[in-house]
Amino acid sequence: MSESQPSTQSDIHAAFFYGTLMAPEVFFTVCYRSSTQDVSLLKSLHNFQPAILHGYCRRRVRHADYPGIIPDAEHVVRGMYVTGLTDANIFHLDNFEGSEYDRKTVKVRLLSKVGDDEGKGNVEGQEVECDVYVFKSPEDLEDREWDFHEFRTQKMKKWTREDYGFDESDHFAHDGEQHVESGGSGGGKVAN
Repeated sequence: MSESQPSTQSDIHAAFFYGTLMAPEVFFTVCYRSSTQDVSLLKSLHNFQPAILHGYCRRRVRHADYPGIIPDAEHVVRGMYVTGLTDANIFHLDNFEGSEYDRKTVKVRLLSKVGDDEGKGNVEGQEVECDVYVFKSPEDLEDREWDFHEFRTQKMKKWTREDYGFDESDHFAHDGEQHVESGGSGGGKVAN
């Protein structure tokens, strides 16, 4: 293609998700709710890899199933780095996050090994740039960490489409040490 011809493809983005969107079922429901495309094709479009964001803390939003993050130099947030996001995906994600969040560009570290819930045993790798949704109203956050396991087991069903079933999508299950293949995982994908 010559330089004078415009590209027909949308820009491709990456994001760091730390809450409900870490569950692939929620991510695909948000980004592809009305899609009639084969779910396996949609799954192949995105790679998800555990990552860590330094300089922020995650807290429960009062009276909600989801968390928010705010800047805090003393904390880190473990989540999921997701690639292959199109302009249309970003549009759906912006609408999903709504006016409670600002989308910002940050740098996260990919995890080549996921440790325990306190982060002991994490092995950080490559630093990458991506978008993240930062909560605008710190006064609306509880003084406790948001619990992904509680969300997956008790709340997630009301956030998803039934036909987005995923096996082995919980990158944070702890049955000992978990190693992550470089380049992401095509089968288990996640979000905010």
